[in-house]
Amino acid sequence: MNEMYMAILGILLLLAVFDLVVGVSNDAANFLNSAVGCRAARRSVIFAVAAVGVVIGASFSGGMMEIARSGVFVPAQFTFHEIMILFLAVMLTDVILLDLFNTLGLPTSTTVSLVFELLGAALAVALFSIFRNDAIGLQDLGSYINSAKSLTIISGIFCSVAVAFTCGCIVMWLSRVLFTFHYRKMYRYVGALWCALAFTAITYFAIFKGLKHSTLIDQSMVEMLNADIAYYTGLAFVLWLVVSALLQYVFRVNTLRLTVLAGTAALALAFAGNDLVNFIGVFMAAEESYHIASAVAEQGGDISTLRMGALAAPVQADMLYLLAAGAVMVAALCFSKKARSVIETEVKLAHSKGGGKERFGSCLPARAMVRMALAVSRFLTRITPAPVARFVGNRFRPLEVTEHDGAAFDMVRASVNLTVSALLISLATSLKLPLSTTYVTFMVAMGSSLADRAWGRDSAVYRITGVLTVIGGWFTTGIVACTAAFITAAVMMYGGMWGIGAMLLLAAFLLFKSAILHNRKNKAAAELLDLDKNEVLMEVGKVTAERLGSALSIHHATVKALLAENRAELKQLRRRAREMNRTLKEMKEDVILPSLCGLKAEQASRGQMLYRLHESSLGIAESLLVMVKASYKHIDNNHVGLSESQAGDLLDMSYKVAALFPSLTRALEAGDVQLMSSCLEHASDLNDEFADSLTRHLISGEDDENSVRNSILYLNLLNETRSMVRKSFSLIKEQCELIRSRH
Repeated sequence: MNEMYMAILGILLLLAVFDLVVGVSNDAANFLNSAVGCRAARRSVIFAVAAVGVVIGASFSGGMMEIARSGVFVPAQFTFHEIMILFLAVMLTDVILLDLFNTLGLPTSTTVSLVFELLGAALAVALFSIFRNDAIGLQDLGSYINSAKSLTIISGIFCSVAVAFTCGCIVMWLSRVLFTFHYRKMYRYVGALWCALAFTAITYFAIFKGLKHSTLIDQSMVEMLNADIAYYTGLAFVLWLVVSALLQYVFRVNTLRLTVLAGTAALALAFAGNDLVNFIGVFMAAEESYHIASAVAEQGGDISTLRMGALAAPVQADMLYLLAAGAVMVAALCFSKKARSVIETEVKLAHSKGGGKERFGSCLPARAMVRMALAVSRFLTRITPAPVARFVGNRFRPLEVTEHDGAAFDMVRASVNLTVSALLISLATSLKLPLSTTYVTFMVAMGSSLADRAWGRDSAVYRITGVLTVIGGWFTTGIVACTAAFITAAVMMYGGMWGIGAMLLLAAFLLFKSAILHNRKNKAAAELLDLDKNEVLMEVGKVTAERLGSALSIHHATVKALLAENRAELKQLRRRAREMNRTLKEMKEDVILPSLCGLKAEQASRGQMLYRLHESSLGIAESLLVMVKASYKHIDNNHVGLSESQAGDLLDMSYKVAALFPSLTRALEAGDVQLMSSCLEHASDLNDEFADSLTRHLISGEDDENSVRNSILYLNLLNETRSMVRKSFSLIKEQCELIRSRH
């Protein structure tokens, strides 16, 4: 066997492990948020329950492995070399795309990515094979793709979005009518029944249906269960009802809390059972291909012409790989800081009661749908009998603010979210249909929050926009994944070893660059938000100095590029200014504001100062962006440059502003209040110089067209520079107050 294929197999293994870690870090919030949000138990207990579910689900996921082997393409049409290149292209693309989407903050799905990457890579390899073989043509392309199965998979993923939203909405509405928001009183009577129904449903789909794919269970037992599934399901219901009644009425256990924990385990199980194929399915298919080719080579066969039709045979997944993958997923779940930070952020956002930042904006279709929904609501109100309307209204009467226990939502909604999501994912797994766990859990949560009347008129348009964004994200992910895998596979097929090496280097470069950007962003956020940290003032000063230095650097470069009429440089500076402005705005909305909510009393004043400090930085970035955009527009329109006197004054002011930076940097980084105060003394002198420059220009101004246009630009630049300097000194004052507040 060629050593190249062994190397490819090793690379696929490393990529599979990377996918496991990143995938769990991103998706952990899907099956932990409900339990954490309703405070069903301590964090350690919730994580332990989820870990058990992940391990069990990993052992049940063998039946899904056929998706990577023969679900999208026809393996008999591809040679061993082509199939290995196809798998490598899929995994490389998956890693790059997952990392890229995470960096950009775009919605993504590992399931959607895998299916469309398999499709794109298979198309590229098939076209390469067709062009090399004169006996076949493009009309034979369809024989390479498993069209019927692919369409079933794709339609199943898409339909799951609508099904999840509808099921979440209906089940939550019925549950709230039954329990109301004052659920404890009603739960005393029907709690055992509710718990038994939830446990029975989880048992049926997660255990009875999942058992038939596990290699740990003897197939004779599986056949016995399937032969009389109704009897065993009824028996399970009776057993769970007895257990629930004993726990609730005899041992005084909160069975609703147990239902939430069981739902967490079931959703973690369903996640591992359905999504594990996304992470290791391709590697296991490649390993099977390698063993098939090795056996042929040992018998003296030619592997260059070996067709991989054997991959279409029923798969018996290696339990060691499944359990090892489950162990990696549990380790990522327990030790990933990113997973914990995602959970914290989403729970905080779910906890905010109106007036907070919504995750999505608004769009025209969402606004139209809200208006239509309001019209339908008014119509239903008119035709609904008054007693019925009063009854339903009373069942949905919300709790008083004082009755909240600090949880983001109650356990009734948490149990609905978890149970419905787990059942839908487990059902799809039993039918060997991959679906997006991210989209299913998100859509169930959206449906349950709608039915629970968490969507007020102030938030409905944003939530509907979120739903539409998810659907749009599905199409975007699919199109991008298919295209990227097609390009990757084409480069590797046509480029040979050089093509493979180039794509590996590209993937390594993108991952390295993304890791640096991610760490830098997280470090900056952590430095700004840890108000209890003794070194926080020093850290904030360093971050502030770095931002101020970047702003002044862009400002000075803008003035020089404008005077040199360097359009390309101004365009680059405009991009940098926009990036700085966008980053600060995102940090304000996504990090600063949510983290400053609910501060301790002793931290409130420092939190307020920190907020004003960030506002000063944002103001500097906004003034800078106005300057750069105005300068670029002037040069881009081919207008006459500034006059000699204007250029001289502007350049002189730029040098004077830049000259202040070393002192400001030292003061901010060292936290030296005395040096900061010394810098502030120069503020009035610099302000007077700006006023003198404006006066000289107004007195000597001319009235021809070019002079008027240049004057407008000059005054705009001078005024924005003055504003930027004022905000810089305001930033210094805030930093001084922040330091003094510590002493």
